[in-house]
Amino acid sequence: MDALFVTPDSSVQAYQGLAKVYSAIEPPTWSLLLAESCRAKGHEVAILDCDAERLTLEQSLVRIETLKPRLVVLVVYGQNPNSGTTSMIGALALAKAIKKAQLDTKVCFVGSHTSALPMEVLSHDCVDIVLLNEGVYALHNLLKSNLADDLAQIKGIGYKKQGPAGFAMPTLNAPQSIVPQERMDEDLPGYAWDLLPYREKPLDLYRAHFWHAEFSHEKRTPFAAIYTSLGCSFGCDFCMINIVNRVDSSDGVSAAQSRGMRFWSPAWVARQMRKLADLGVRTLRISDEMFFLNRKYYTPILQQAIDEDFGFNMWTYSRVDTVRRDALELFKRAGVNWLALGVEAGNQMVRQEVSKGSFKEVNIRDVCKVINDADINIISNYIFGFPDDTRETMQETLDLALELNTEMANMYPCQALPGSPMYYTAKKNGWALPDSYEGYAFLSYESQPLPTKYMSAAEVLKFRDEAWRTYFTNPDYLSLVERRFGEQERKNVEDMTSIRLKRKLLGD
Repeated sequence: MDALFVTPDSSVQAYQGLAKVYSAIEPPTWSLLLAESCRAKGHEVAILDCDAERLTLEQSLVRIETLKPRLVVLVVYGQNPNSGTTSMIGALALAKAIKKAQLDTKVCFVGSHTSALPMEVLSHDCVDIVLLNEGVYALHNLLKSNLADDLAQIKGIGYKKQGPAGFAMPTLNAPQSIVPQERMDEDLPGYAWDLLPYREKPLDLYRAHFWHAEFSHEKRTPFAAIYTSLGCSFGCDFCMINIVNRVDSSDGVSAAQSRGMRFWSPAWVARQMRKLADLGVRTLRISDEMFFLNRKYYTPILQQAIDEDFGFNMWTYSRVDTVRRDALELFKRAGVNWLALGVEAGNQMVRQEVSKGSFKEVNIRDVCKVINDADINIISNYIFGFPDDTRETMQETLDLALELNTEMANMYPCQALPGSPMYYTAKKNGWALPDSYEGYAFLSYESQPLPTKYMSAAEVLKFRDEAWRTYFTNPDYLSLVERRFGEQERKNVEDMTSIRLKRKLLGD
C-alpha cells in the first residue's frame, strides 16, 4: 500500500467528559479528499480513523502493521479552528508508538498546525516528513518517489536531511502550489467515502453536533460533512483557517497573508450530496468558512438540493454582515435549518479591532430576527478574552448573548492559535502561550487562553466557563429549547449542563 491516511484520537484530552456523548465525531474530511485525490492518480490508499473507532495505540499499531503502508500520513486537520493543533496530541503519541515499534514505514504529517509551524513539527524525532499547505501536489510527487533518495527535489515538503556524523537536519524545500480554481474538480475529485470504517452502514460511526440534531441523540447519525469551497476572503486576527493556503516557506507567515477562496463546481457538489443521500445521510454539515457569501456558487447548490429532494438537515456558516434577507427562503427550502453566525464580541470596538475593520456596521439583533423569521435556527459564536477585552466588555458579550437567546451558542476563550496573526503578535509581545498542545483545546483540562491587557488568563477562562453555564441554565433559553424542539430535548440540554469541566488553571 502506498499511503495510509490516519486520523488520530485526541478526544478525551480535548473534550474531557463531553467526549463520550456530547461532542461531535466528524468524518475525516481531509483524509477523504487526499485519499481520493491520490487514488485518482493510481496509488493504493486506505483510511484509518482512530477517533471514530476509538482505537487504542496498540490497536492502531496492529492495523498499521497489517496494512504495511509505505507512508503513514497523520492528518491533523479539523473543522474547528484549533483542531489542527489539538490533534497533535494524538498524532504525536501515535507517531512515537510507530517508531518505538520499528514499523517499516515513513511517518508524514499534514494539516493546519503543520502548515503553520512546519519546522516545529519536523523537529520531533518521530516525524520523517511534513507537507506544507494542503499538500495535494507534494503528496502526489512524494508517492511517485521511493521516499528516500529524491526528497530534496520534491517541492512543498520538509524532511530530515542527513548532515555531518549522521546528524538529521530538518529542512524545508521550495514551496508547492495549492490546487488552483480551474483544477479543483479534477485534482480534488471527491471524497473516498467507501474507505471509511463502519459497523452496519457507512457513516454510522459519525455523529452530528448535539444541537444540529435538535438536541436529540437519535437524530445524530449517520452524519457527514463536506466542503463546497476552501478558504476565506477575510483575515481576522484570531483566525488561522487560511494557513492551509500557504505557499511561502518564510518564517512568520500568517493565515492573513494566505487568504483566498476556491470553489468546486455546483455539479461536483451535487454528485457528493447524491452519494451521501444514497448512503442514508440526512444530517449534513457544509463546512465552508463562508458559504453564505457568493450567490454565484451557493444559489445553484441550494437549488439542486431542492430539485433533487435530498432531504438533508444542514447547517453552515455566515458572517453577520453577509446574511441576505432575500436568500433565506432558498436556504430554508434546501434544508439549511441552522446558520452559524460569528458574533464574536458584544463590544463594537473590540470586534472591529480583531476583525481588522472588515465587519460592516450591522444591527446584529435585526440580523437574528430576519433569520428566525425564516424559520432557521441560529448558532451564535462568541469569544471571550480578546486583547482589548475588560471584564466589562466581556459582560457586554454575555449580555448580548442572553438578549439574542439563540437556539445554540458557542463560547470560546480567546486563543492565539498557531498560524493566526494573533499568534505572531503574542510571540512579538511576549504574551504567555500554552506550553502543550492540550493548552490550545478550548474545553481541555490544560486550556490556557490568552491574557488580555487587563485580565489574566485564569480570569478569562473562569469568566468563559461561568458565562457558558449562565447561558445554558437560563430559564428563557431552556424554554426556547422546549418550545422549538420538545420537552425531552430540554431535558437533554439540562443533562449536558451537569457535566462540569475541570481546569488546571483554576486549581482543579
